[in-house]
Parts: sequence; structure tokens; C-alpha cells
Amino acid sequence: MLALAAVTVAVGVWRGTTAGELGTATPPFVAAWSPRLDPAAVLAIVLLPSAAILAPRLRAARVAPVAFAAASFAAALALGLAVGAMRSGSDGWAHVFELGPGGSFEAANEYLPGIPTLRWGVANYLDRFAETVPSQPVNVAGHPPGPLLLLRALGIDGAGGLATLCIVAAAACAPLTYLLARAAEAGPEGTARTAALLVVLAPIVLLDGVTSFDAVYAAMGAGAAVLLLQRRGWLIGLGALGFALATLFSWALLGIGAAVGLLRWRRDGWRSALAVATACGVAVLVGNAVLAVGWGYDPIGTLRATEGVYRHSLARVRPYWFWVLGSPVAWGAMLGLPVIAATVRGALRGSAVAVAIVAVVAIAALAGFTKAETERIWLIFVPLACVAAAEALPDRRLRGVLVALALQTLVVQALFDTVW
Repeated sequence: MLALAAVTVAVGVWRGTTAGELGTATPPFVAAWSPRLDPAAVLAIVLLPSAAILAPRLRAARVAPVAFAAASFAAALALGLAVGAMRSGSDGWAHVFELGPGGSFEAANEYLPGIPTLRWGVANYLDRFAETVPSQPVNVAGHPPGPLLLLRALGIDGAGGLATLCIVAAAACAPLTYLLARAAEAGPEGTARTAALLVVLAPIVLLDGVTSFDAVYAAMGAGAAVLLLQRRGWLIGLGALGFALATLFSWALLGIGAAVGLLRWRRDGWRSALAVATACGVAVLVGNAVLAVGWGYDPIGTLRATEGVYRHSLARVRPYWFWVLGSPVAWGAMLGLPVIAATVRGALRGSAVAVAIVAVVAIAALAGFTKAETERIWLIFVPLACVAAAEALPDRRLRGVLVALALQTLVVQALFDTVW
């Protein structure tokens, strides 16, 4: 498998640089060679290796679960801010969302330019959403109406506020992964803590999650999965409602429902999986029906409009033959080679969590839902992948793995502009 990944990267470098036909500058990754360090990089250079060396101490039994969850959030937040400042100082935290002179070229594709669509109110926005999709920035057009409604509810209309939301959501993925591992019954308490620590230092989160709205989707997906994997019926029902809400933010989060269904099937049997799938399906249908009847929202029209935007986007010049492997390779490499190796190893051993996440990623790749940018778009799969990896990772190797993840993050951030 490592050889196949290496061949994919080699082909991407060869065809991407010589023919420019694969749709990104450095296929299978979305990044540009651009060595750069700000004086603030010293903070990350000190913090990341230190955190990698000291973090395993948080697995000690004397650290209470609540204290561990809080520490994992604080560590993820501190490391995310430190890495985000490596290239441009504190300006790097919100640069990707900055419009106008001195801002990011990516900002025009993000969410802030879509906010004026809400000037006539929420009811009009929902009623006309499907019709306005083709005129929206690509990230607004590529999702249901939830993201802009959240920004309006929180009063966010600038780059700083949007960056704060994404940074906090990315940090929240660490304690949510801890809860997810416990809910999935992936192993003893130490396994759950290992999973959270892998998220804290995962390059994909620190490089592509801290300043990407996809971190919000990842947190939502993890939160819904935590509830859907519970044993009590009322918690599962609450999880189904949370899942329905999450799907109003990202179509891709349907994949989290599929992964949870597969996990419950392997853990609890097909009846349990069917019951949870039914609850989620009913919640999604009822939620969309309520919006349709009450506010005129057209979910089918929205999906068709989004598909049309995708069909005429950069995806049309990104060949399937390459990205069917390129997308999962990019995601796995930025997840961290030790993490993806442990996840695959767990799947081969029959781990319920590992089988579920590997199956969903494989289906997404084969279906061609996402060609490139999976370092960002598939952030939603990171919590489950880290739970799967934690199951297969021996305790004695944890510190070495965390150090390797920290070093990968520092090298990539210093040498490449990863956009997000």
C-alpha cells in the first residue's frame, strides 16, 4: 500500500509539473512550494516537539477524564495558533478569509462574500437558496444553507470572527474524538486518550483545519457520531437530530452517518444498525420537510444546483483515473503516515471502527465525489480515523508517533503554502 501511495505521488509530481493536467499545482496535494518563516515560528518550533514528548503523560490514570478533555482542547488550540502563525505571524490566522488588497486569493471562494444573500432575511434566503446557488462563491454553492445561517446567528461578518469559529472548532475535535472513542467502545480509557492526542498533533488538522470551515463540519460530525453510538435510545434520538442538523451544513456529512451505520452493524448487529439508520433517515427527511413547508426551501433543487456547480468547477479538469487514488493518498499522507498505517492495519485485523472509516473513504474515492482538496474536505473523517489508529497503535510507540507528526507539520508549514 505504501508503494502504491508513493507511485501515486510520483505520477502526480511528474504529470502535474510536466503537463499541468491534473488540476492542482502539486498533485495529489493542494499546496505550493513557498519556503517561508515568520519570527513567530519559534513558538511552534518549541511547542510542537515539546507537546509531542509530554502529551503521553495525559494518559495517566491520575488525570481525570474531564481534566484530560480540557487539556486536549487547550493543547489543540495552542498548537493550532502556533502553527498558523509560522508563516505570517498572527495575520496567518485569518488571512485565508481576508478579502480585498493584501488578502488571500482563496477568500473569494469562501463564505464571507455570500453573506449579502441574507440581506432580505432568513425566510427569503431559504426560499431562494436553490436559485441563488450558481451565483454564490464556490464554498457556499457547494453546501446546503446552514453555514451562512450559522454566521448570521453568531453575528460573524468579518475574517477575524470566521477564523475564530474555525480555530475553536478545530480544537474541539480533540475532546470530541476522546468522547467518540469512548462511545465507540474502541478499547480501554488509554485508547480513547491516544485517539484525542493523535488529533491534537495530526498535520491535517494543524495545517488544513485550523483556518478552514471544514473544521466546523468535522466537529459537527464527531458530535453527532458520539450520540449515535450511545446505548440509550434517547441519546441516539438526540444524535439523529444532530445528524440531520449537520447535513444542512455539508452534504459530505452523510458519510459520517454511513460510517456510524457500518460501525454499529459490526459492533451490535444489523438490527441496531438498521434502527439507527432509520432514525437518521427520518430526522433528515422531517428536517428538510419542515424547512420546505415553513420557508420554501427546496433541498432537491439545491442538490441539483450544487451538482451543476461541481460539474463546471475545477473538478471537470481533474481526471478520475488519477484522483481515484490521489484523493485518499493526499488525505492519508496529511493525516500522518503512522496514523493512516495504523488505521489500515486495524481494518485488516477487522476492527469495527477501522473497517467503517476505510470503507467510507474508499467509497467516496471510487464514486469521485471529491477530486483533490481532501486534506481539507475530508477533515470530517479524521476523528474516526484517529480512533481506529489508536486501537492498533501500541502504547510504547505513541510518543514516537506524536514526534513524527509534529516534525511533519513543521516541515510542511515551513516549506509549502497549503492555502488553508
